[in-house]
Amino acid sequence: MKITPLDIQQQRFRTVFRGLDKGEVDAFLNLVASEVEALNRRVHEIEEENRRQRNLLDEYRDREQTLKETMITAQKITEDIKASAHKEADIILANAEIAAERVVAAAQARLTALLEDINELKRQRTVFLERLRGVLATHRKLLEMELAEPEGKGAIEDNLSVLRRPERVVPSVDDIAEVELDRTARTS
Repeated sequence: MKITPLDIQQQRFRTVFRGLDKGEVDAFLNLVASEVEALNRRVHEIEEENRRQRNLLDEYRDREQTLKETMITAQKITEDIKASAHKEADIILANAEIAAERVVAAAQARLTALLEDINELKRQRTVFLERLRGVLATHRKLLEMELAEPEGKGAIEDNLSVLRRPERVVPSVDDIAEVELDRTARTS
């Protein structure tokens, strides 16, 4: 049974013939009652403070748990972002390598085409020079034949006049080149 200050104040004792002084007992009981009341108030205050502190402690523990979970989540997100960035960097590098290979392949193809064009032009030049040499050799022979004939001078002038006519019988260098280009185009 719990005794309250009110129980102490209301406690009554029997009086006996040679008993205690009632005034002193009442004064003492009042003193004890007030002390017990103060102690009860203090206990109540301490219990209330204890409850507040426990509530704060529980709140701090909840916050701590939330912070731990947040930190773990942030760490996972950071790792995911890093992994994503690495993957994206790898993709960008792979795309850049593919693009570089395409550029190199295109340049190589262009180089090959240019070398083929150069070789074709060299072949055409050789053919042209050979034909030109042939035409020049033919003209030299014609000149030699003219010079060998007794008429000599008149025949040379006739041959030169034929060469000067607008409708020439002897093909020009441009005509020979055009014919050669047509022939190469047909063989390609």
